[in-house]
Amino acid sequence: MKLIRYIGSTAFAVGPFVMVFIGVPWHLSQEEPPAPWWVAAAVICVLGGILVVLLTVALEMALGGRGERPSAPGEPLSAPDLVLTSATEVPGRGIREVPGIAQGHTVYAIWIGKDLASILRLILGGELKEYTEMMGRAREMAARRMLDRAREMKADAVINVRYMTTSVIGTAAELLVYGTAVRLD
Repeated sequence: MKLIRYIGSTAFAVGPFVMVFIGVPWHLSQEEPPAPWWVAAAVICVLGGILVVLLTVALEMALGGRGERPSAPGEPLSAPDLVLTSATEVPGRGIREVPGIAQGHTVYAIWIGKDLASILRLILGGELKEYTEMMGRAREMAARRMLDRAREMKADAVINVRYMTTSVIGTAAELLVYGTAVRLD
């Protein structure tokens, strides 16, 4: 199902590209041009792409959400060399030194084909799986960057870990993860 939706999304994204970047310059260079076959093909790609994405989303919803599952996250965020906690201290350990704030951030977006699928889900209702997957990947990427920064600071732990997110533009979100890097006794 995901492959079929991907093909439809690709057709939807390629159609306007062909019309704008190839069709418009070609049309402007002709006196009274008849519509070439490839302009019609681009229009069919746009309309067909929308239809394919709509049908796959509707079919998935009819199957009760059993169709596509969010991709499994990559390697776990556990860091054997670092303690990560949202608490303000590490139980049983004293804080010897605070090298500073460790942070990681990313601005993450999905491509227009996945955005189309989410817009259709917004109309039909249900979980916006494409955005859920996007935010999960962004969280993981930002957290890994925070861990890398904490290692550079020679920290033993990152305490008081917090996540912040904001919308940058319609389909892109900024995700910031930060915490206090500490060296433990």
